[in-house]
Amino acid sequence: MKIVFLIAAAAVLALFLITRNRFKEYIEPLDKSRYPLKGLMPMGFYIIKLTGYKFNTGYDRKLLSMIAEIYGPIYSQFYLQVHMANKITFLLAGLVFVSAVGAAAGPDAGFVIFAAAVLAGIAYLPDRELGERVRKRRLMIQLDFPDFLNKLILLINAGMTIQRAWEKIVADNKRSRPLYDELQQVLSEIRSGIPINQAYEDFSKRCRTPEITKFISVIIQNLKKGSSEVVSILRVQANECWELRKNAAKKQGEEASAKMMLPLMIMLLAILIIVAVPAILAMQGVV
Repeated sequence: MKIVFLIAAAAVLALFLITRNRFKEYIEPLDKSRYPLKGLMPMGFYIIKLTGYKFNTGYDRKLLSMIAEIYGPIYSQFYLQVHMANKITFLLAGLVFVSAVGAAAGPDAGFVIFAAAVLAGIAYLPDRELGERVRKRRLMIQLDFPDFLNKLILLINAGMTIQRAWEKIVADNKRSRPLYDELQQVLSEIRSGIPINQAYEDFSKRCRTPEITKFISVIIQNLKKGSSEVVSILRVQANECWELRKNAAKKQGEEASAKMMLPLMIMLLAILIIVAVPAILAMQGVV
């Protein structure tokens, strides 16, 4: 049975040697810190190309939707392939690992369960990490949006148009945050000739938060029909957004407190063991 594990490991090695100099145009732009197995990812791209995978399942569309939020619709197809190639690469690395364990320890029921758990975990974790990135991004947008909206209202009251106020807020910003990156993207699209309504709608689709969807609806309606009450409407929404921000910050604090409980419980258990074990040994006459 060990020969099967050795053949599996050898097959992965052969695949690496065949593909190591391919797909450089896909690999080179990738961030090494986000893709630690970047050097092995040609194997993943090769398998995708070899199988002719079309990325047209419901699962793929769900991934594409999340990736489009992070990288935008223009690059979403590329990063969907990157995500899948990265997952395949980790699975191949996991296959080599479980093959080495199987060759050393021998196959049995425990090994089968162990191998299945390792490979299932490897397949699941990249999707979970992607979902967590989307969740954090939405939260950061939700936390930053009320401040942006208040600034916009103040500048409009001072006599600026919505677009000019938008430009000033982006120009004055010194932080790299998802919301402000998206605001800058809107301005870049408008300057490149994309219709302003389309740029605003694309911004709303990328952010995927109810507050921004509602905000963009108000802005587009104002562009189409004009309204002297746009500031009043935005002011009401700003108050609502501040309440949502408070709730989001409160929830974030509760989650942080819950996460701190586990290490505290582990420390408490360790202290109890340190205190209790000598006492138990003394009672039994061991010490």
